[in-house]
Amino acid sequence: MRPETRAVHVRQPEQADSRPIALPLYQASTWAFDDPDVLADAFHTPNGPFLYSRMANPTVRALENTVADLEGGTAAIATASGMGAINLVLQASLRTGEHVVAQRRLYGGASSALRDLTERFGIEVDYLDDATPDALAAALRPGTRLVYLETISNPTGYVADLPALTAVAREAGALTVVDNTFATPLLCRPIAHGADIVVHSVTKYLGGHHDVVGGIAVFGTPELHEKVWHYNVEFGVAADPFAAWLTARSLQTLPLRMERHCANAAVIARRLCDHAAVDAVWYPGLPQHPTHEVAARVLSGGFGATFAFDLAGGRAAGTDLSKRVRLLQLAPSLGGTTTTLMHPASTSHRQLDEAQLAAVGIGEGTIRISVGIEHVEDVWDDLAQALG
Repeated sequence: MRPETRAVHVRQPEQADSRPIALPLYQASTWAFDDPDVLADAFHTPNGPFLYSRMANPTVRALENTVADLEGGTAAIATASGMGAINLVLQASLRTGEHVVAQRRLYGGASSALRDLTERFGIEVDYLDDATPDALAAALRPGTRLVYLETISNPTGYVADLPALTAVAREAGALTVVDNTFATPLLCRPIAHGADIVVHSVTKYLGGHHDVVGGIAVFGTPELHEKVWHYNVEFGVAADPFAAWLTARSLQTLPLRMERHCANAAVIARRLCDHAAVDAVWYPGLPQHPTHEVAARVLSGGFGATFAFDLAGGRAAGTDLSKRVRLLQLAPSLGGTTTTLMHPASTSHRQLDEAQLAAVGIGEGTIRISVGIEHVEDVWDDLAQALG
């Protein structure tokens, strides 16, 4: 072959007698085949030969397999963002005229996705102010297709009674989808509690270093996975291999990070309770939290590290606090090594009006804090001086 051709056709080394310990990054869009029949078959199955990275990729598959194993699922689909995972699951699972029951205290993006399904496809959604088994049973209809929950709600820390709620949903023939972002599989495995599908924003704790955007959906059965996989191919929300590689690399330290996150958060929450500038602390590890008893049953290894607290001075106090922090970062996302905070009413829940904010427990002076892995005394010192 001439030089121009040899330059294009890179010769990859054979690795018959050894393998890399670190996960390789397959930054490839397309795979070549020797057999046209094998190529044709690869278009139709999620577990066949790698063909095209919108459908499957070895690096992405490694992330999917690892998270599925951590969650106790059978398979997973990694997506380009957490909202990609949420919308993929909802749109693949629902049809026009079907009914959804969701807890009222939801991430604002999830609420928007459900509202959009109502407006565009006539899917009816009822919200539970109290996500109790009795309330869920009363809200279910013959046409209820899906129940949507969060293990730990964003940002007020309400913990769903997953064993009880999933049992009610399953008895009615409805799928249960659980956003497990705030808990991670280190604190809770919803599939073990009866959930059918688990979603994560891997941008948060699974990625954990403020350097990746991604999502993932984990499935309790191969049938659910295969059904949603076909929609994933059509929607084109597959994870980028480099983002998947970064996330898989981060998973190796997830147990260590979550241990420090949770320990730090418990200290900060207790101290905020005693501060004169704070009206309330919404941390599920505190005995006074409305779902503390549920959290003690459903979570293991900690109560999470992202929670909310209400400032006595309302919006003005929240703005002042945001300006005064030095070590803590005013940022829209969470779950990374650095402690971040923000004002949900004007950021993550900006889609909600005043009445809707009140319904999910967010006030004008509510601050969401995501406690990082720094030395806890440094975090507290900065927070204390900012509170004044």
